[in-house]
Amino acid sequence: MDYNQQAFFELLRAGLWADRDEFQVSGSSTSEAAKPSVKFYGSVDWEKVYQLAEEQSVIGLLLAGLEHSDVKPHQDFLLQWIGEVQIIEQQNLAMNKFVAQLIEKLRKNDINALLVKGQGIAQCYERPLWRASGDIDLLLDDKIYEKAKAYCDSISDSFASETSKNIERLHQEYQFGDWTVELHGTMHADLSRRMDREIDQVQEETFSKKHVRAWKNGNTDVHLPSPDNDVIFVFTHILQHLFFEGIGLRQICDWCRLLWTYRLELNLQLLESRIRAMGVLSEWWVLAAFAVRYLGMPVEAMPLYSEDAKWKRKADIICSFIMKVGNFGHNREVEWSNPFKRRSMLIWHRITDTARLSFVFPVDAPKFLVNYACDGMRNVLRN
Repeated sequence: MDYNQQAFFELLRAGLWADRDEFQVSGSSTSEAAKPSVKFYGSVDWEKVYQLAEEQSVIGLLLAGLEHSDVKPHQDFLLQWIGEVQIIEQQNLAMNKFVAQLIEKLRKNDINALLVKGQGIAQCYERPLWRASGDIDLLLDDKIYEKAKAYCDSISDSFASETSKNIERLHQEYQFGDWTVELHGTMHADLSRRMDREIDQVQEETFSKKHVRAWKNGNTDVHLPSPDNDVIFVFTHILQHLFFEGIGLRQICDWCRLLWTYRLELNLQLLESRIRAMGVLSEWWVLAAFAVRYLGMPVEAMPLYSEDAKWKRKADIICSFIMKVGNFGHNREVEWSNPFKRRSMLIWHRITDTARLSFVFPVDAPKFLVNYACDGMRNVLRN
């Protein structure tokens, strides 16, 4: 890495673990848990560091990291940075208010929805309002999904045209003013039937056994999946973006903070059995190595972590890939205005991504691409 990338990761680690005064596992503490401090080993181009933070949607985390650094950007640039994070903070406050209102409206119509990803995961951070927000994702029991969809049809400003794929996946997108809301009747990753079957079991357990936790959002209790189940939803969503669209650091930071926050509550035996059942243990090992190696995730808090050097080598390839594509693949050039060119470019990106990821996952990367292509062909034939 060059100095700017090194500085970026130093600040990211400091911001991600800024609240870690001491680390407890099973009643014991470690000496490695002191609050992070930032050290630079060369001159820093702050504009390039900020650009990297923008590309990965982590400017709030880097600003938090700067609080632990004796070296800072010049005052005008720092004030601009603070201003951008204040905008994120205000957007999150407004989004949280809308989430509470929407959840209350749904409940009054006997529609119980779980908030997944996004604002729920943000509560695992020291400063939830500094996490860059995205869409609002609601997970519903498939028995009330159609009811929720009919209700949102009537109160939303607009909604996306349904495709055969979205109908099959029980997925619909709505626009409520500035906010995008996605309804999910399933959390399928669309990588393999084996994975999706296990995800369905986790979802069924979430609703049938009411395995949920609550986020006190103002006066509203917003229900989230239980930590054991949320880890599965978050991890499989990461894999979906890794293999199909491009993965950013924000999503992996979310995963780390979720694991950290509930480190003493997670059923590790259950987690391992689920990861093995889905056939993605190697993906977990690689991303765990990446989280420890590049993000400073405490080894003791990372389930199923392996010290095998090969996972660290593969983590280096993943790091290069993540820095290249940006959050959700936003660093890529795509011709969005021309449908044919857009489709062609996205297909090309998936093929080249698969070629690169095959060095890390020689079996799964091509297998997932074949599954994706077959699903696409089936949707074309249906239409």
